[in-house]
Amino acid sequence: MADHWAVVPAAGIGSRMGAGLPKQYLPLAGRAVLAHSLQRLLSQPRVAGAVLALAADDPWWPALDFRSDKPLLTVTGGASRARSVLAALERLAGQRPPDTPVLVHDAVRPLLHGDDVARLCEAPLDADGCLLATPVTDTVKRIDAEGRVLETVPRDGLWAVQTPQRFRLGQLRQALTDALAAGVEPTDEAQAMERAGYRPRLVRGRRDNLKLTVPQDVPLAECLLAAQEREA
Repeated sequence: MADHWAVVPAAGIGSRMGAGLPKQYLPLAGRAVLAHSLQRLLSQPRVAGAVLALAADDPWWPALDFRSDKPLLTVTGGASRARSVLAALERLAGQRPPDTPVLVHDAVRPLLHGDDVARLCEAPLDADGCLLATPVTDTVKRIDAEGRVLETVPRDGLWAVQTPQRFRLGQLRQALTDALAAGVEPTDEAQAMERAGYRPRLVRGRRDNLKLTVPQDVPLAECLLAAQEREA
């Protein structure tokens, strides 16, 4: 049953990694990163459609000519991730009830696996919501302003957060509205929900759900994509 809607903030992402294109439009195995990310979401049976938040002056999206047999709405996003997500939720709130489950996904995570989406959508969706994450496996150090180690941080209980993050439309909309009104810019949706008193549940995801952040992530993503295709 297609009962979820996806939200993809593609405005306010920031650095172009030294390229002439924003990260979400960089080529990856012959397609734009954003096209991969959207296709991975919209191909899932539980996803009914998506809302894409774009920069007001985005000239690249029309040229992408992305096609889907599911509804794909666009809105003008904001200067930050939180403001872009909120703009998408406001658009969706005019069409869907407040208890609609929404999946917020990074525009620059093009390797999302269908099994992860299925597992996330099957997790109990109480008031707190849930999100994909992986346990931290590297040793973690805290440093000072000069880059010198202050301490080694115990990694027990530390998880690296991924997307999608899954919440009820009305609750996430209110949490983001309240945070922004208080001058807080959440770095992800879970932070806004935590601020509102919720305790989101972590759902273990695959480690190859890579977010493109630095230039060397692109060839790595191509290798991981090829490995996923062989796996399929």
